[in-house]
Amino acid sequence: MRIRTQVLVPTIHPHLATHFSTRVQDRSASFGHRKLAQSLGTMAMVISSDLRAPCSLLMATLMLIVVQAQGITRHYNFNVQMANVTRLCATKSIVTVNGEYPGPALVAREGDRVLVRVTNHVAHNMTLHWHGIRQLRSGWADGPAYITQCPMQTGQSYLYNFTITGQRGTLWWHAHISWLRATVYGAIIVLPKHGVPYPFAAPHREVPMIFGEWWRADTEKLVRQALKTGGAPNISDAFTINGLPGPFYNCSAKDTFKLKVEPGKTYMLRLINAALNDELFFAVANHTLTVVEVDAVYVKPFTVKTLIISPGQTTNVLLTAKPFYPKANFYMSAAPYSVIRPGTFDNTTVAGILEYQKPGGAPSASSFDKYFLLFKPTLPRFNDTGFVANFTSKLRSLATPQYPAAVPQSVDKRFFFTVGLGTLPCPVNATCQGPTNTTQFAAAVNNVSLVLPSTALLQTHFTGTSRGVYGSNFPIMPLKKFNYTGTPPNNTNVATGTKLLVLPFNSSVELVMQDTSILGIESHPLHLHGFNFFVVGQGVGNYDSVNDPAKFNLVDPVERNTVGVPAGGWVAIRFLADNPGVWFMHCHLEVHTTWGLRMAWLVLDGNLPNQKILPPPSDLPKC
Repeated sequence: MRIRTQVLVPTIHPHLATHFSTRVQDRSASFGHRKLAQSLGTMAMVISSDLRAPCSLLMATLMLIVVQAQGITRHYNFNVQMANVTRLCATKSIVTVNGEYPGPALVAREGDRVLVRVTNHVAHNMTLHWHGIRQLRSGWADGPAYITQCPMQTGQSYLYNFTITGQRGTLWWHAHISWLRATVYGAIIVLPKHGVPYPFAAPHREVPMIFGEWWRADTEKLVRQALKTGGAPNISDAFTINGLPGPFYNCSAKDTFKLKVEPGKTYMLRLINAALNDELFFAVANHTLTVVEVDAVYVKPFTVKTLIISPGQTTNVLLTAKPFYPKANFYMSAAPYSVIRPGTFDNTTVAGILEYQKPGGAPSASSFDKYFLLFKPTLPRFNDTGFVANFTSKLRSLATPQYPAAVPQSVDKRFFFTVGLGTLPCPVNATCQGPTNTTQFAAAVNNVSLVLPSTALLQTHFTGTSRGVYGSNFPIMPLKKFNYTGTPPNNTNVATGTKLLVLPFNSSVELVMQDTSILGIESHPLHLHGFNFFVVGQGVGNYDSVNDPAKFNLVDPVERNTVGVPAGGWVAIRFLADNPGVWFMHCHLEVHTTWGLRMAWLVLDGNLPNQKILPPPSDLPKC
């Protein structure tokens, strides 16, 4: 007797696909999701057995258990291609993946191996970054251009190969070169292992919601012009939810994201901030949101009316619909948080609409009734630093036996970084549009503005050819101390260079990041590649190395991959350097990264074979 066993991966609810990704050709509020629904639906792997009954059934069962424990391999094909998209009354050609904006969702389980073949069909160089994936020993798949790889040139392909180890939740992927992530981004949904439930009641449906920014202009031309003049690039023209601007912008009422719910049901919103340059407040009118996860790490649940989410961050929230049909509709609104002065930002509001399914009505039928009241949430003022501090202070790790908070209790290496803006002199015989006509905008970490090399840092490290490419002398603290949040120094110029900070394998690290008042205080969402870290402390003003450590939370601090350095304040993080390779750390406000607010860590190999970075793949792009 020959037995053919089909191992079915349990599905994420098929409605997770609803209201998410739209082909760029379809601009209506009713999206086509067939492709995403297929990827989120039942994903099957067939195992054949030539064994004969009765032992064949036992062996097939054992093989099923092994597959469930070890995960499977998931294959994706991402074609980077141009597509025409119409928003805000105008059509423009944008860079996309597979012609979709936002791009396709990548769905996997904890423990799965993921293979994504990316082929570049556009005139721009391209890399993709899998934001928040640890990339244990697989730094070649991390994606930041000239840090871990040379970019794919036109016509080239590259296979990103990584395993999702010890992670589950919402992450995201995006282009990691120039400003191409303005339109090249999508969700990563990592489901728990088979048979492992959420640490909260399972929701009725799961709905990804990605916040983005939209420019009428070509963002690549925009950033090139800004770098040429030394000035600030133009702000965006709109924010978007799943690629749609919503009713508060011109020509956009039909381009509105709508979420239909049933009375009494609970929905998990997988929120992703893919905006280039703006932190965002988010609220749903007359509804509360229970925060259960940030950056793919579970947190102690807490309920709010409004939350803050920075570029690069993800937040999973539970929304429970009202127990009765309310005969009303509700805006789901997001608007920016910004304290920068002087300076401008996109002070507009994006909104989607929460609708209730009519009693006895078909789920696919429209529930919008123009005669119903349409409630709007009240969001904080754009510069409400107190709200932000209060919200972030509520974030705590679960710290349970199943999901422990493995906070380093002792520290091998301590570092103090200033992060903020600065200036560079204008080129000779040129006039700039920076803070003055003789300076251009810059940004730095410990006053070093990172200059990207013409080859990849990881490859030069691995091959021992780093001489002349980078130095290993990144400063562990500011070379000159000053009142960081007080009156800024007269000389605001930054140094430039390509310097790495070297860490021995498995060293425990404590890093304090301090905002500065140079050119004005500002919140900086710092993202660390290759690691999660614990946010053990934060505060306003200058960090006090004598008194502030006594207030650190070493029991249940929130664990994440992107943290906001408070405007005019500081944040302290701890992490274990257990992942060999070269790892980028940068502000996730794209304008600041462009100006140089970025650095890289070099984590050395350990002594054991499983503590060393793997060799580079044969198709690694060349510079």
